Amino acid sequence: MTTQRCILITGASGGLASAAIDLLTRFNYHVFAADINPEVVERYRDNPFVSALVMDVTDSDAVKKAYDTIAGEATGLDAVIHLAGKLAVGSVAEMPVEDARNILDVNLIGVYNVNKQFLSLVLNRKGRIIIISSENARQTAVPFNGIYALSKYALEAYSDALRRELAFHGVRVIKVRPGPFKTPMTRSTVVLFAETEKQSMLFKRNIAKGSGYLPGVYEKAHDPALMAKRILKIIQSRNPRTAYNIKHDIPRTLLELLPVRWADALVKRVLG
Repeated sequence: MTTQRCILITGASGGLASAAIDLLTRFNYHVFAADINPEVVERYRDNPFVSALVMDVTDSDAVKKAYDTIAGEATGLDAVIHLAGKLAVGSVAEMPVEDARNILDVNLIGVYNVNKQFLSLVLNRKGRIIIISSENARQTAVPFNGIYALSKYALEAYSDALRRELAFHGVRVIKVRPGPFKTPMTRSTVVLFAETEKQSMLFKRNIAKGSGYLPGVYEKAHDPALMAKRILKIIQSRNPRTAYNIKHDIPRTLLELLPVRWADALVKRVLG
């Protein structure tokens, strides 16, 4: 049973999580790296600072099994970092209900599920819960990004409620809202838009126009190491903020400064 500083990271195979794990282990944190992809186990097999395990955040049985494993190895958790997430592209007027439900299950209910199961270990250390939201959570939803934005809006409300409840027990809950970073998820947007364009009956032309902007978004995206440094700072800070905004997309930020009717008209003109 280790008393070393321990952190649970979900979505451990992703680009942001990989950068965070690399940095945290260099600072002698022991990381429990959880991911739905079994390849995570092989990836970290030879790293003594990482215990990798397979966990689907939407599967309560899998989360309980992961909890039992970690509780058998650590006296508590100094932080839980929620990096498991799923990107969605599609119209809220056309996306199948099951696809929309899946996004909400991963991006919202998965976070709820993990926190509920692992709370006792966090309480043991008076640890921190770091919830990775998105810049979309502070922005008016744009076409074909609505379900993803919806999941992040809801995640913000959940995070606020959890922060105020766990304050009674000395546990900090911190939201992080990143903009675009150079990760496989960001790169996959091009493919997702192409698939959505093929399937759409109502918005083919509009989706095609939107996809034309995507290569520029990835080219201007930021190094995941910047995100990892901010996560480390949040963990080490004696008095972290309740929310951090990191490298937001400038055009999207500027769009929010316009009156709503002007912004709506601009979006219609650009994608119409």
